[in-house]
Amino acid sequence: MGFLTPSKESPGLHVSAEPIYRFHDDPAAWSTRTASEPAGSYHCGSCGQSDSARGSRDVAALVDDYTAHHGPAHKKGSK
Repeated sequence: MGFLTPSKESPGLHVSAEPIYRFHDDPAAWSTRTASEPAGSYHCGSCGQSDSARGSRDVAALVDDYTAHHGPAHKKGSK
């Protein structure tokens, strides 16, 4: 999945977690659990800052940071 990792040439935010695969008629199929820890990374195309995180809380904080200070925030004129 290296091609999905944000970089200077392809900035942005990427978050992933391997799902638990179950049969379609299994009531637990709608679980929000994942088979592996979520992982995320970003590279800001405007200021060049990069960061990465692993684990639910850290990835959620990474997304909040990217949303508030990079990517879309730069387009609004804030930093």
